[in-house]
Amino acid sequence: MAPSSTNRGRRRVVLLPLPYQGHINPMLRLAAALHSRGLAVTILHPETRAPDRRKLPADYRLVTIPDNIPPELTASGDVASFVFTLNKNCAEPFRDYLAGALREEEKGEDGRVAFVVADVDWFAPLSVARELGVAALGLMTSSAARFLVYLAYPSLCRKGYLPVQESNFNTAVEELPPFVVQDLHRVMDMTRHLAYADLLAHIVAGVRQSSGLIINTSQDIEGMEFERIRSEIALPVFAVGPLHMMTSSSSVESSLLTEDRSCLDWLDTQRPNSVLYVSFGSLVGIDTNEFLEIAWGLADSQRPFVWVVRPRLVHDCESSVLPGELQQKMGNRGRIVSWAPQQEVLRHPSVAAFLTHCGWNSTTESISEGVPMICRPLSGDQMGTARYVCDVWKVGVRVEVEDQLKREEVQTAITRLMDGKDGEMVRERMRNLRHAVVKCTSEGGTSDVALQRLVDSNI
Repeated sequence: MAPSSTNRGRRRVVLLPLPYQGHINPMLRLAAALHSRGLAVTILHPETRAPDRRKLPADYRLVTIPDNIPPELTASGDVASFVFTLNKNCAEPFRDYLAGALREEEKGEDGRVAFVVADVDWFAPLSVARELGVAALGLMTSSAARFLVYLAYPSLCRKGYLPVQESNFNTAVEELPPFVVQDLHRVMDMTRHLAYADLLAHIVAGVRQSSGLIINTSQDIEGMEFERIRSEIALPVFAVGPLHMMTSSSSVESSLLTEDRSCLDWLDTQRPNSVLYVSFGSLVGIDTNEFLEIAWGLADSQRPFVWVVRPRLVHDCESSVLPGELQQKMGNRGRIVSWAPQQEVLRHPSVAAFLTHCGWNSTTESISEGVPMICRPLSGDQMGTARYVCDVWKVGVRVEVEDQLKREEVQTAITRLMDGKDGEMVRERMRNLRHAVVKCTSEGGTSDVALQRLVDSNI
């Protein structure tokens, strides 16, 4: 693709997202933020789950590279194998692209590649960029606290915290307060634990040899964690988040699923601060029993709700249908959609609370709109994020689960947050946290300054 006249001569940033929705979103938001500050943008993406070119700004370049990922691996849920295979298969196509971009630059046919930003999971492309003499930074799409887990993982294994065992679920991790063992990772199978530990070792090694680390967080909400990372990796670290607040939401559309915007019209018919929004993200699934218990908990709460029931939310089910008795009890109080424009839903004045899996994107979006959370973490970084939401920032409540999730536990958490005295204190703390996040992303705030430092840096 020939460079456009508007981009010719501009410093260019090449961004390489990991092909999961929760990783694509922050990378494209970073692209928009860098573009708004004068950099030309190239999105380099594997063929798997590549974004729709028509949804990107006209002067972005989208380049897809072959990944040769078997469809069954993509659908398997085996994240470690998927990421290792991506790195193996995409290293040479990435090298070919970047070497070609450097040749165009030498001939004066395109602007200089200022730097590459790759998701931290792309350890092989980070290495390739270094070999070609191009500055390359990793983007941590989750929290600073989660990256500290990455750094500490070998030590946590040596000290017996990992792999997680039910007998030590509630043991405090003295090296990583405020975590307890169950916050680290819910992997019991030894084979998968070893594969995950190997993946994290590659990720950390890739970051340590890179030109710097960008984190989708702010110093105002993870200041101690940010400083600890800076001291441990001895590289430039940029806390430039929450990234969805660093640019206009209309400047990038990154959803891989079709949003059902009719829920916004339905929200217009509801009273202010009355609706519960429910979503468990784009990746992790739940079993049929948990699905039904959540549904009964929503019905028994007598609260209006919008619930995202995406395809394959329930294990081994392409779509999920509620029993007739349950639909009758819910009546017209609930609106179920396959996917929602989440930021707009959370911003809507009728929304009072968010029942969430505590994915990092969902958490920061909820904070930015001042919506308190009901936390039902499912896997990965979600348990640790729930710990921060409920015990550090204290802007949410947990669904307290003894064994398997029960409808009464869902209903109790809803009532506690939306009706009880605890809920009012949570809402007040959420207003204060939102204020801090708005301040850090405004002109002169810590994230705004960090982003400009990244743009101006000669890494």
